[in-house]
Amino acid sequence: MKWFSLSGIAKEIKKIRWPKGEDLLTNSVQVVIFTAFFALFFLLCQVVVSMLLRLLGAIA
Repeated sequence: MKWFSLSGIAKEIKKIRWPKGEDLLTNSVQVVIFTAFFALFFLLCQVVVSMLLRLLGAIA
């Protein structure tokens, strides 16, 4: 378990590729758009199911 030492941990930390600012911004925007899309999708699903249940008389 050579990697489980301070020098091994330092070597592993140096191998990490941290995202650049542009990549971080692009990925963040993608996540926000993806989340907003699914929020609207599930809202639309809820409205459609609610309307169907009202038509069937299951909801007063």
